[in-house]
Amino acid sequence: MGHMSEDRTKERVVSTAWWPKWEQELSEYINTCERCQKEIRNHGKKLSKSVKRLPCHKEDTAMDTDLLFLNNIISSCGVPKIIISNRDPKFTSEVWTNLYDILGTKPAFSTIYNPQTDCLAERMIQMMEGIIKRFGAYGMEYKDHEGYTHD
Repeated sequence: MGHMSEDRTKERVVSTAWWPKWEQELSEYINTCERCQKEIRNHGKKLSKSVKRLPCHKEDTAMDTDLLFLNNIISSCGVPKIIISNRDPKFTSEVWTNLYDILGTKPAFSTIYNPQTDCLAERMIQMMEGIIKRFGAYGMEYKDHEGYTHD
């Protein structure tokens, strides 16, 4: 389980706790949080249930994500009719809105309080997190296996 944005996390902490230099320590923690510094995009196909995982970074822009999608998904899988995603600003941005229009793809966003709307993605995330942990247990780097597909 991750944490919210820095501002929201500070709001929650200030209402329940205090210690010297808490704001500085909290900022340092959030800015160095390993989970926040690494992201992996999951792209799944409903019928075949195959998933392609692509490495990316928290600081990637909507355009970076758009190019990652075009170069790695559309080039190998074709144009999807529907793209189900969370409400990450990258996917609700003008860049992606234009992409949806150009491709003739319909966006479908999971509801804010029920991200499990897309069960395939949620299940694949759980399974792939287990696989990544096993890589680490054997001293392997997941980055050595970037961009692979799981069926």
